[in-house]
Amino acid sequence: MHRQDFQYTLPEALIARYPLPERSASRLLRLHSDGALVHGNFRDLPELLHPGDVLVVNDTAVIRARLRGVKDSGGAVEILVERIVSTHEALCQTRSSKPLKPGRRVLLLGGGGLEMVGREGEFFRLGFDSPVLDVLDRCGEIPLPPYMERSPEASDDQRYQTVFAQTPGAVAAPTAGLHFDEPLLKAVEARGVQTARVTLHVGAGTFQPVRVDDIQQHHMHAEWYAVNEITAAMINDARAAGGRVIAVGTTVVRTLESATTEDGRLQAGSGDTRLFITPGYRFRGVDALVTNFHLPETTLLMLVCAFGGQARVLAAYDQAVVERYRFFSYGDAMFLERPAEARRV
Repeated sequence: MHRQDFQYTLPEALIARYPLPERSASRLLRLHSDGALVHGNFRDLPELLHPGDVLVVNDTAVIRARLRGVKDSGGAVEILVERIVSTHEALCQTRSSKPLKPGRRVLLLGGGGLEMVGREGEFFRLGFDSPVLDVLDRCGEIPLPPYMERSPEASDDQRYQTVFAQTPGAVAAPTAGLHFDEPLLKAVEARGVQTARVTLHVGAGTFQPVRVDDIQQHHMHAEWYAVNEITAAMINDARAAGGRVIAVGTTVVRTLESATTEDGRLQAGSGDTRLFITPGYRFRGVDALVTNFHLPETTLLMLVCAFGGQARVLAAYDQAVVERYRFFSYGDAMFLERPAEARRV
């Protein structure tokens, strides 16, 4: 398949650069298993769930991953943390007039410093004078996606974070989770639906476009995930009893599919995943998906097309444009069921 197979036309005005005043006030476009489209509100979500289902969320917390500083040679440098690898080291993307060389020091705006340790592929391994998370809390800023074309504001510290965020490590929000608030979660519980948590630390690679024409030549950045014993037991018991697994976001899909065996059992554990899901993939661990609208030609859109059917999803996107839905991180959402012809394990 080719990158251009996942293209669609989006008017600039439909990019949501700010969130709505209320998290659950977004619209919800439902793509049913038979291909039918239904327009609604995100607050309708509990009505789409069945008693005995499990709603699975990503509890990663976004870190203040963007730093600015000055090299000891005098040049300005911008740093985007990709992944914290130890208390004092992180893999990072950097932007400066000349690439950082090993041993080069950077004085951070806001105080403190770091040193370029070495390269790991396209990333720079940087050693921080103080614990990385402490430095980010003190000097960093929320790394809003580039398409928002604005600097983060005070409100983004709270709104670019889900209400169930508790494990720091992501450099981008699991955006499907941004629609949930406490009243909605209580409505889900009242429906007889359990909520389970997994963790996947979203990396800066989520912002990177697919640059190769043949998408099978694209390589995903590694992202760390974890599934605990409670979540694994809850999901396995629900599936055995006929309940569905509802993934909140593409990060949850990748976590569950990475940790699910061929016979459909979810295994507890942690590790790295580079899973790249494209049309033709056989899903083992997810029955329905809540997700935002994604950029053209991205791995996120490719995953959604794999889940809901490429032609159906792209037709739904075209309809969303006609109906003036809001797109991307702070935009509206979709609820997708597996196509009727797709059989779960």
